Amino acid sequence: MKYSTSPSPSRCNSPSPTPLFHSFNSSLPTPITYRNNCIGAASKCYKYLRKLLKFDQMDFEFAIWQVIYLLISPQKVYRNFQNRKQTKLQFARDDPAFLVLLGCWLCISSIVFAVITGLNFVQFVKILLYATFVDCIGIGLCIATIFWFVTNHHMRHDRSQDVEWGYAFDIHLNAFFPPLIILHMLQLFLYPSFINYDTFSARFLGNTFWLVSIAYYIYITFLGYASVDILHHTASILWALPIILILYIISLFAGFNISKNMIEFYHERAVN
Repeated sequence: MKYSTSPSPSRCNSPSPTPLFHSFNSSLPTPITYRNNCIGAASKCYKYLRKLLKFDQMDFEFAIWQVIYLLISPQKVYRNFQNRKQTKLQFARDDPAFLVLLGCWLCISSIVFAVITGLNFVQFVKILLYATFVDCIGIGLCIATIFWFVTNHHMRHDRSQDVEWGYAFDIHLNAFFPPLIILHMLQLFLYPSFINYDTFSARFLGNTFWLVSIAYYIYITFLGYASVDILHHTASILWALPIILILYIISLFAGFNISKNMIEFYHERAVN
């Protein structure tokens, strides 16, 4: 089942919740999450950032559940987003626990990278800042904004509602986590012994890591937008998969080891 990512105007402008629920002839009480007026994006952002300092109010157990199922069954994660839409009138997360876990994994992966490539403490800090503010946040802001613009202007069939920008960024964070585990953890442990060579087997292993990671990112992104009721033609996102596969095959026979070149690129960013 699909759902829209923002409340309908009738709900936003309704002076009282009574007519809404009477229209369904329901005897259920008004949910505590109901609001007479829609909460603005700035207010939601402020409340979200304020929670970053309140660890005791974060649901880390549920965030860990999301991390696990993003790797093994991402569809279940988006079912939870749909439940949030029903109960809290928004798709985007209101609990920053997942973001905190993502930051911890970025720190751990940067430590692993520093150990394997022989970086000192200052260089480790540089690679951590680069991975966090460029790879995760910077690129994520660009991708989320592009998808937010394209989906709202070219893929909406219900013009009375729109896709939240916060939800678009949440989709990026969801899609970013599996590649983080694959490329910044699993690949790094195999890099010195199996990937850091100019052989076809090393190139095949390294490039396959990138193929799986990018495919994961595209698929989870597709799931995020496919679960939104007001969007159509979301399957077009999957058109990127054949293109990625063709580029993967070309890279193998062209002698280009993506993993080796990317790790050398990050190492140079840290030492220079």
